[in-house]
Amino acid sequence: MEVEFATNKLEKCYLDVRLATRTWGGETVGRKYIQRIDLIQDASNMKEIEALPGLECHPLKGKRKDQHAVTLHDRWRLIFSLSGDKAEFIRVEEVNKHYGD
Repeated sequence: MEVEFATNKLEKCYLDVRLATRTWGGETVGRKYIQRIDLIQDASNMKEIEALPGLECHPLKGKRKDQHAVTLHDRWRLIFSLSGDKAEFIRVEEVNKHYGD
């Protein structure tokens, strides 16, 4: 699948592990962010992403309807949406620390 980024900073964090580490305050989250995006790029469709072990990919509800999340580390998650006529693009929306919102 093709990956787009909602902001330049998200794209730069994908390209630079040091920036990702500084941005999210830890090497684990920064490295997992890059690793998860690589896995998403290698998938050919959403079903493959949902089937990947350890990602815990799931749709979100409420104000985040039409978005999905995958686990990065502990409570950190990567939020993305699907775009394109056949959902062939993943748009990385943000990385946040989930506390039941």
